[in-house]
Amino acid sequence: MASVIKPGWSKPSTILFASEIPANEKAFNFALAQASEFGADLILFHAYDTLVVAASETSGIRYYDYAAAARTEMQALEPLAGLVREAGIRCEVIVRPGLPADQILAFLREREIDRVVMGTHSPGPIGKLLVGSVAEAVLRTARVPVYIVGPDTVDGEYRKYATRTILCAVSLQEASHTVAEFAADLAAQHSARLILQHVIRPQERHEVLAGRSIDEIEADLLALVPEELKDRIAVQTIVVPGDPTEELLYQARAQLADLIVLGAQGASAFAAITRHGVVYKVLAHAHCPVITLSPAVLAASGVPGEKQHASEVYMAGVF
Repeated sequence: MASVIKPGWSKPSTILFASEIPANEKAFNFALAQASEFGADLILFHAYDTLVVAASETSGIRYYDYAAAARTEMQALEPLAGLVREAGIRCEVIVRPGLPADQILAFLREREIDRVVMGTHSPGPIGKLLVGSVAEAVLRTARVPVYIVGPDTVDGEYRKYATRTILCAVSLQEASHTVAEFAADLAAQHSARLILQHVIRPQERHEVLAGRSIDEIEADLLALVPEELKDRIAVQTIVVPGDPTEELLYQARAQLADLIVLGAQGASAFAAITRHGVVYKVLAHAHCPVITLSPAVLAASGVPGEKQHASEVYMAGVF
């Protein structure tokens, strides 16, 4: 079954920047650069789960001031909105009370949004194996691609936020056709080089290489790129045995990747809790932004849901 890739996923016309307060300026700069590149509208979205407590001047009674809370959050985002408008980009500021992940996902159901851009961080004493709960909830369930700027992402200003090399993690599973097609569309939009990488886990090496060589598998991966795009983009395939996270991060550095594309069909709730999934480890350590495609995005593209084995859930991700 052919994948159905929505044009807005690779060439967005409306981008939602999910902002904290204070805002993640590095993530905001990436969002602003994309809006400028594509001529897209930029929505600055913030949800807050605390209320401003105000005191009445006459009675001294303390109360929850919903209007004051909204005004305070809006005012905090106005400097960012000013920068967007100065760049000639249409901007809208949306502030809502409630849990951030719930409000972001609800807004995506209400409006036509093509891409979410958000930052993430690594809270907790064990550091980089943890990814912010809002980011992980959104990347697992959003109905559009999610562009995530992780804690180790290098600011793109030095290269004018250009996307010259895209690294896409693929496997031999059906979902990889959609992931690779999306990455190829992105490469065409950015006139970028595309690298398709497949990592063979140690426990699968004997079975996978029993009847084929690595060179043959690399040749087969070229079939993941749509025919109409093969003449428009430069494509390289890499197949290596090893640990998926380590090999992906190594190639991202070695190839000077500006963007990593991952399918998040394995980013289950269990993996979110344990943070053992490939997706979460890559987000925590990648030096460039990562775009994830959730199970909802893959399903909308025609990929049937797959039942995962226990080992696949534990090593959640695209591999």
